[in-house]
Amino acid sequence: MKALIFSILLILPVIFYNVDCQARKPGSTLADRVQQLTDMASKKPVLRFNGNKFRDFVKATPRNYSVIVMFTALAPQRQCAVCRQASDEFTVVANSYRYSPLFSNKMFFAVVDFDEGSDVFQMMKLNTAPVFVHFPPKGKPKAADTMDIQRIGFGAEAIARWISERTDIQLRVFRPPNYSGTLSIILLFAFMGGFLYLRRNNLEFLYNKTMWGIWALLFCFAMTSGQMWNHIRGPPFMHRNQNGQTSYIHGSSQGQFVVETYIVMSLNAAVSIGIILMTEAAKGKTPDLKKRKVMAVVGLVLISVFFSLLLSIFRTKTHGYPYSFLFK
Repeated sequence: MKALIFSILLILPVIFYNVDCQARKPGSTLADRVQQLTDMASKKPVLRFNGNKFRDFVKATPRNYSVIVMFTALAPQRQCAVCRQASDEFTVVANSYRYSPLFSNKMFFAVVDFDEGSDVFQMMKLNTAPVFVHFPPKGKPKAADTMDIQRIGFGAEAIARWISERTDIQLRVFRPPNYSGTLSIILLFAFMGGFLYLRRNNLEFLYNKTMWGIWALLFCFAMTSGQMWNHIRGPPFMHRNQNGQTSYIHGSSQGQFVVETYIVMSLNAAVSIGIILMTEAAKGKTPDLKKRKVMAVVGLVLISVFFSLLLSIFRTKTHGYPYSFLFK
């Protein structure tokens, strides 16, 4: 009996020591988790989580902080065409928050890469990337806590607006200065100035209506195809669903893909070429009647086919539109 009591007395300190170690385990209490997150965020605005860290800092309860998590796949073998661009925009937002007066321990930014946390993707039932999810301080994420990048894109400004809607923290995006645009404009004007100086005795080309017409058409194609919308919203180049099917045309009139703008630009250019051919054939400047007929027929075919394709795309994006021409 004495031997048993003596053994218990020897074991009890070990048990209490293990319990104390578990109590002091990093991330085991709310205060510890907040302190660790704050320390990590002060060094790097975007925290990199694997499966264990995700469960410790994001899924563990209780929480008194929000976590904005980007689920991504940055490895080249994953062939995620937009993940790098989305990651850059996400980092801009995180840096803007880190160096703003609003920075506190109430919100943190984190990223989970598929190759480092595939179990997290299975837990969240995610089959695509990138995905932005807001984990609120209390309760589980709702449908609105997943950012709809197909509708609003993944530009830094769009992410900041979405975060402001979900957390009531009004973020202002501060982008690092980029002098490449200014340098390009300076080089362009320098090139144009040098060219005009060399051609100062022969500037008749400035009165060339065809040249100015081509430049005007190119400008119109760029604007009507949605290039400015791409610049503001930063949409993905294309979309690949969970079945591996690739979409080049967005299914809603509220969004578009980058490749879609190139398609629309090409169709508009083909219709314009058709109109030009028919106009030139009608003017009769070409004396060959047969050639004029060919130009008129080719122009009519171009207008009919490619305008029908434009109308078909419009029907795809505007559900319920009743009219079509050659293609449904």
